[in-house]
Amino acid sequence: MKIIPAIDLQDGKCVRLWQGDFEKSTEYSSDPAEVAVQFAQLSTTDLHIVDLDGARYGEQRNHSIVSAIAEKSALTIQLGGGIRNADTIAAWFEAGVTRCVIGSLAIVEPDTVKSWINRFGGDRIVLALDVKLDATNEPVVTTHGWTRTSSITLFECIDDFKSAGLVHVLCTDVSRDGAMTGPNFDLYEKIMEAYPDLELQASGGVRSIDDIRQLKRIGVPAAITGRALLDGKITAEEISAFLQNG
Repeated sequence: MKIIPAIDLQDGKCVRLWQGDFEKSTEYSSDPAEVAVQFAQLSTTDLHIVDLDGARYGEQRNHSIVSAIAEKSALTIQLGGGIRNADTIAAWFEAGVTRCVIGSLAIVEPDTVKSWINRFGGDRIVLALDVKLDATNEPVVTTHGWTRTSSITLFECIDDFKSAGLVHVLCTDVSRDGAMTGPNFDLYEKIMEAYPDLELQASGGVRSIDDIRQLKRIGVPAAITGRALLDGKITAEEISAFLQNG
């Protein structure tokens, strides 16, 4: 199982948002590349970057920072935030990104995103599906920074994109993100039961190495953690021991 550290970029700095609110950010470092180097020293192989400026303004302003992160850390980088066309994807690949993460557009323009999977390959596109549980406990996909709830369930979306060659899904229960309340284990277990070959990335709520161990027990291939690492809730020693134990 992979542990994927996360860095959120805002105004050239490494920050974390509370519940996706741009006005509720905590700055952790003015040098995101140095944070990435520290993560690389944990023996992790991948890094998740969210370009908050891209998500907010629709402009890609952090190419130089991402390129520096790729060069200095040598981590496999996946990046999301404001990616709205194929040219932007190609530019990020040229900047050293390995996978691009697509969110709301997968719901509002599914055929466009399917064409990107076909063009670039399923291993280079990650669907970021943010969900809220409805009154019947069904995970419904949200869009536009969690401000809009679609009529599409998580499972309907995965079914639709599987036929197009989908490989990677990053799933966040938005009620858990940044709240340090623990992942939605029941949701991830249901996903893995339905799609055992899916390269699922669990995101949101990871508090400790015990949460990651539980995700591994239910068969999740990867877990993204940002705040727990940045706040020292998960230590380098814990990560090393976890990775050494397979």
